[in-house]
Amino acid sequence: MKQTYRSKTAFALGCVWLAFVAFNAWDLTVRYNGKPSLIAAAVLGVITALVYVIALRPATVFTEAGLVARNPLRSTFVPWTLVEGAGVSHSINVEHDGGQMLRLWTPMSSARERARAQRRGAPKAPRRGRFQTEPVQTKAEQMAAEAFAGKTHADWVGEQINERAQAAKGRTEEAATTKVTWSIDAIAVLALAVVLVVAAIIFP
Repeated sequence: MKQTYRSKTAFALGCVWLAFVAFNAWDLTVRYNGKPSLIAAAVLGVITALVYVIALRPATVFTEAGLVARNPLRSTFVPWTLVEGAGVSHSINVEHDGGQMLRLWTPMSSARERARAQRRGAPKAPRRGRFQTEPVQTKAEQMAAEAFAGKTHADWVGEQINERAQAAKGRTEEAATTKVTWSIDAIAVLALAVVLVVAAIIFP
């Protein structure tokens, strides 16, 4: 079963930007007026390419066979049997293949998110007063609160990586190797942005 983790905020903002670009692309096509339209299209193209490779494409994917780190321009596949452990600072850093380090682009842990997680994990002072009552949580809500207490999203994903790696220890897989591939889609998007910039420069 495939599980995908990414920055929800970055992904949501990226989708909003794509909607904005789609409207402006239609408007530029309908009201095309030469050089100004080409320059506007080039600017939109460059920003959209950056939004795609930085906000929309990056993801951390769990598959049955291994971990896929989808970073802006490259994807790295590491079989679970070769994952030695994951540590979390600002980003998730995965050690594999005898000491090699793989930095995951997403999810990341900001200082603000870390502070918020620590406040969430701190014990709450009981409310005082005649009519002050604590909301009653369901068993599932209590379990979820305990699992995330004091942890950021990156911490939780790092723990899942360690658990999967531990479960895979001792398992033998034929030709289990780490694979790094360039992202064709990201390169294509960047190339299209370059074409738009060249067109804006060349054409009158």
